[in-house]
Amino acid sequence: MKPFLRPYLLFCLLTGFVLYALYTQFGPRIIHPFTAYTFAFFTVLTFLTYWATAKLVQANPENFLVAYFGSMVVRLLLSLTLVLVYLFAGGGREGDGQWAFLGSFFILYFLFAGFEVWAVLSNLRPFSKPGEITK
Repeated sequence: MKPFLRPYLLFCLLTGFVLYALYTQFGPRIIHPFTAYTFAFFTVLTFLTYWATAKLVQANPENFLVAYFGSMVVRLLLSLTLVLVYLFAGGGREGDGQWAFLGSFFILYFLFAGFEVWAVLSNLRPFSKPGEITK
């Protein structure tokens, strides 16, 4: 868990700083006002899915793929739920604002998913069987 936390906190701080800088420079035309909530949602979601995956793998290392792909399904379903709640709660009537929200949402979704994939790929060596990976 510790090899994940330090780069994750750095990633979140850097992403938050870039979002704040873009919002102060361009305002709600580019960065939707709900982007901060979306950022917090993905920050918590990524941490919880990584934590759950780590706990499941710690319990049984043979279930790495099941745990990882299960966390990806949970991420996808919760993200879809967030977009649907936004659209059905009135976000679809905002005109151009919905495009700013969807753009921010997908950029954050792919940034956090990409970070999680990077974190998993950089830590795969402990899960490989001896003699399979040679340097």
